[in-house]
Amino acid sequence: SGTILIPGNDATRSRVMSELMEKNILTCPALFAKLADVTGYWDRVRPGRYTVEKGSSLLQLFRDLRNGRQTPLDLVIRKFRTREDLAGYVGRQMEMDSSSFISFFNDADSTRIFGLDTNNILTIVIPNTYEIYWTTPPPKLIRRLYDERNRFWNKDREAKRTMIGLTREETYILASIVEEESNKNDEKPTIASVYLNRLKKGMTLSADPTVKFALRDFKLKRVTIPHIRAASSSPYSTYSHKGLPPGPICTPSIQTLDAVLNAERTDYIFFCARADFSGYHSFATNEEEHFRNARAYQRALDSLRIK
Repeated sequence: SGTILIPGNDATRSRVMSELMEKNILTCPALFAKLADVTGYWDRVRPGRYTVEKGSSLLQLFRDLRNGRQTPLDLVIRKFRTREDLAGYVGRQMEMDSSSFISFFNDADSTRIFGLDTNNILTIVIPNTYEIYWTTPPPKLIRRLYDERNRFWNKDREAKRTMIGLTREETYILASIVEEESNKNDEKPTIASVYLNRLKKGMTLSADPTVKFALRDFKLKRVTIPHIRAASSSPYSTYSHKGLPPGPICTPSIQTLDAVLNAERTDYIFFCARADFSGYHSFATNEEEHFRNARAYQRALDSLRIK
């Protein structure tokens, strides 16, 4: 058993034979070569990813290769912070070059086909497992992501989206911020409520993850005034620009998207990490209460000398 990879730019006799021999798939490669010679297979080698199951006959393998019966792969899309990271991952999993994938995302004419722009095109990416062929070209993969995204936005989710007063893209962008704020799914609807309340009041979102994204410094543990100043010119900094950023700061999970759609109704307009480092947050309805929570957290950071 094993997997044979035949790229489109090397669909040749030598590639097929080297794959078969290197992966010890055939006990008698010469017999396969003879069959390929007789049938004229070498003139029409089909690119693809072919998995050979244990116990498969030489004839079965030959038919699969000749007919281009590829084995689909599971493309598992999780959280990616940038389109470059996503493109790099896709490029490693599939035949396509990462630069051709990213150039599609960066092309205004390509994104316009989907009613999106180069900033918010990533909102079509719903993290999930996609069964897809290794040889799928970028436009076809993006069409598949777009179709999955349309399936995600079913009647129930559309109704909830209307209730919170955001577009699909805005919901996704807000979810990307919530995703970066917490890995505790049970408190994400509360965090979402804070940001929705801030949007309604016309306040800045002042979300630390947007500063990290603007600076492209994802290891930053503590966002300080100098960081906020350094990021101020970026449209992604929600300290210096009101409303949501022009695009997502990561690909949020389905759970986080649903947390935004099912946001709690609260009066909270502030939150900060708890001083016990549990990963949970303390919420507040006024500045005085928030500053108390924030001071406790700052003291905890100082005690651990976290800069």
